[in-house]
Amino acid sequence: MKHPTLIFAVALAVPMLVVSTAQATAPNDAQIAAIVVVANQVDVDAGKLAETKASNADVKAFAQRMASDHTGVNKQATELVTRLKVTPENNPTSESLKADGDKNIERLKKLSGAEFDKAYIDHEIAYHEQVLDAVDKTLIPNARNEELKALLVSVRPAFISHAEYARQVRSLLGK
Repeated sequence: MKHPTLIFAVALAVPMLVVSTAQATAPNDAQIAAIVVVANQVDVDAGKLAETKASNADVKAFAQRMASDHTGVNKQATELVTRLKVTPENNPTSESLKADGDKNIERLKKLSGAEFDKAYIDHEIAYHEQVLDAVDKTLIPNARNEELKALLVSVRPAFISHAEYARQVRSLLGK
């Protein structure tokens, strides 16, 4: 697979697919593409904020990895959708994801020190768990393009890895 991190981005972008009832029908590939782009940008923005505000070195390292991974995924996502001739289509899920990401950033901006570190990591754990759920229950089953579906399947382990990394960082915060 040439673009395995694209799927990682997709998974991060779609946690609201599972929890949102705003979208009554299953997403199509164009909507999944929009969700991927928005979800990646949400995590890039949170990671960049945490790179500057985190007080714990492990939280900073995690934030740098998230910002870097998701920036790369957005580049790859753009290449893939261009090659597949899929135009990302905004939808209630992508719009809700953007709004929730903006709210999270505003909440985090008001925090500092250990309080910021814990809030950021806790959010990242929940976000990645929701993404895994969305990948399994919504994205993979509804992706019609076989290359997109294969990427989602192949990148699933990366979602697990990010969630485990965030849990490890959280366990270090109490020490």
